[in-house]
Amino acid sequence: MAVLDTAPLAAHTGTSVVVERCQICGYAPLSQVLFLGYLPPVNQMRTIGELPREQPAYPALVLACPQCSLVQLGLIVDKEILFPPDYPYTSGTTKNLRDNFADLYAESQSIVSMAPQDLAIDIGSNDGTLLSNFQRCRHRVLGIEPSHVGNLANQRGIPTMIGFFDRALAEQVRNQHGPAKIITATNVFAHIEHIHEVVDSILLLMDDQSVFVTESHYLLALVETLQYDTIYHEHLRYYSLQSLGYLLRMHGLEVVHARRIPTHGGSMRVYAARSGAYRVQPSVGEMLKHEAAGLSEERLRHFKSRVVQSKLELYGLLRDIKRQGGRIYGIGAPSRASTLINYVGLDDGILDCVLEIAGSLKIGKYMPGTLIPVVEESRLYKDQPEYVLLLSWHIADELIPKLRQKGYKGRYICPLKTPEIV
Repeated sequence: MAVLDTAPLAAHTGTSVVVERCQICGYAPLSQVLFLGYLPPVNQMRTIGELPREQPAYPALVLACPQCSLVQLGLIVDKEILFPPDYPYTSGTTKNLRDNFADLYAESQSIVSMAPQDLAIDIGSNDGTLLSNFQRCRHRVLGIEPSHVGNLANQRGIPTMIGFFDRALAEQVRNQHGPAKIITATNVFAHIEHIHEVVDSILLLMDDQSVFVTESHYLLALVETLQYDTIYHEHLRYYSLQSLGYLLRMHGLEVVHARRIPTHGGSMRVYAARSGAYRVQPSVGEMLKHEAAGLSEERLRHFKSRVVQSKLELYGLLRDIKRQGGRIYGIGAPSRASTLINYVGLDDGILDCVLEIAGSLKIGKYMPGTLIPVVEESRLYKDQPEYVLLLSWHIADELIPKLRQKGYKGRYICPLKTPEIV
């Protein structure tokens, strides 16, 4: 049964709306967990050399719902501010994401077998990297992407509609293409406001045997490793399996399989279908049991003090390096780097620059809210700074060997969960 969203929309307003009730169950009042200050949109990046000018920043207050357990941001910013047409993120540039999407395809086929004529739809499909796995196995594919990055997918031969996913677009897709056997939404299902309308729109794309697959940052991983850097305004909700299951049940869907995956420092992959369509696997109960022990009210209460202590320790470590005349370059400019830099209070007097691989759309820009330039990675091997700060710390095991192999001779600073030199 459809569930109506009654909160005012931020979309198309050019501004933001305050979250006064739980985004899933409507409960109020919500409990305060953590405040990270006022943060700029993580993908609004000014061109190097451009003089500083007025730039928006929005309060990042984290709230928890006592009824359905959803952890969420206390402010929803207009999606057109957060996801501009020149959105600079492309998923295909990260090896662990490419590997993850290949794994998603293989695993999904053990849940629901797809024939060549069956359709796979990816919501928030970016450059088409996920769908390329389905296309290689000769399934029909369709991407839905709000930014111009979707044009990259079309150029690669992966059919992609450019637009924000909503009910009208879902009806258009259903009329033109029919129902999908698999609908995926990876790292976007926590990004879209009026989540009940989103789920109802997904249901329009499903028949009785369709499966919905979603990946999101996992709240338990966030708490375990103090990932305050993954808190920014694109991420409206921080799901546990309990809160996500609560949402899906409101729409007649049930979780049939779930597991933790390593992407983005710790995520969860969840498979859902219409109630009774598939056998619920033991993984669901096992994950819920583990989650109940790790996400107690006491654990959330202590989260704030642990984050503050981690921030102070990182600042103290960087202070000591600068006192001794050391140079510090940042490695990687994922969205989460903007939160870390702005919350800790780093500037170009502390962090000389941030390095990105050749071809990144972020090269030639300043990190949001700062004058820290993003430059091409080759500068690291030429300048040989004494230290690099791993802003993509969640892929340190992949990153450090690559940098050493390419010739970097300095030392590495891992900022989370306990700041340390490795």
